[in-house]
Amino acid sequence: MQRCLDLAQHALGATYPNPLVGAVLVHQGKIIGEGWHRKAGEPHAEVNAIASVADKTQLLKSTLYVNLEPCAHFGKTPPCVYIIKEYKIPRVVIGSLDPNPKVAGKGIQALKKWGCEVTHGVLKKESDFLNRRFFTFHKQKRPYLILKWGQTADHFIAPDPSDKNDASIFWITNLQSRQRVHQWRSQESAILVGVQTLVDDNPQLTTRDWKGADPLRLVLDPNLRTPKNTTLYKDNTATYFFHKQPKAPSDSINRYIFLNPYNLREFLGFCYTEEIQSVIVEGGQKTLQGFIDQNLWDEARVFQSEKKIKKGIPAPVFNKEATTTEFINGDQLNSYFN
Repeated sequence: MQRCLDLAQHALGATYPNPLVGAVLVHQGKIIGEGWHRKAGEPHAEVNAIASVADKTQLLKSTLYVNLEPCAHFGKTPPCVYIIKEYKIPRVVIGSLDPNPKVAGKGIQALKKWGCEVTHGVLKKESDFLNRRFFTFHKQKRPYLILKWGQTADHFIAPDPSDKNDASIFWITNLQSRQRVHQWRSQESAILVGVQTLVDDNPQLTTRDWKGADPLRLVLDPNLRTPKNTTLYKDNTATYFFHKQPKAPSDSINRYIFLNPYNLREFLGFCYTEEIQSVIVEGGQKTLQGFIDQNLWDEARVFQSEKKIKKGIPAPVFNKEATTTEFINGDQLNSYFN
């Protein structure tokens, strides 16, 4: 099962809205095939694992290990339980049950009905954690929320805007830490900032320092004051602007979403209907504090550098004990799980 989890991890960021799934086939104590779900719309892990087996007759006496319950419904691909039945695989070992109402035990029921021996709950904790985005989305009907910020040793997230006297960017963290952030962006469905971040920093919100897809860009902009010369308007890539104005501009690229009432719960509800399964929140102090104060977060990833600036924009108030701590070339990365 651990091998299934390792295989599934390869596709992090590429399978949305589908989960991360790896599959391993074992015959007489030896692995004879393995695979993982690589991308939404492409064959699932079980199909890829079976396809990798050279001698298909071995499947008649094999065990299929898979970290998530095989699907039993038609989507962009046929149900995986059908191919398990087709090749008469006699035993299936499962990590997690699928929380998606379209599956939710139906896969196991179908396999047992066809005479397959099914075991589930093997490395369940690890399997649930791997697909924590998928589980949060289906169980809580909202995206998985990751808060991220960098702060100085004296707990500021940015210099005082009034002190800016040139166009250069003040980087709190080092290059290696920034590359890690871009890697994270490639793993999530969307990235969120507040409008003040656009006004102050004019960010790109891309994965330019890491190989991977850019996340969908979301902006909390209640009064629609994003500057028209900002990069997000000029790069011809769609951005979603959430606002509370009765009238909004329209263009052929961006979307303007009216929230009524204008609050984070409405925002998260929209994300659920749009199947946005995870959001990394990289907003400023006000945006981050809003999520913290309403306990709307699942992970927080906080960089602390050795730099001090003595005054500036304070870091969010966040009195939690770190789950893990890592050092990246002098920067300290504290990770928290809610």
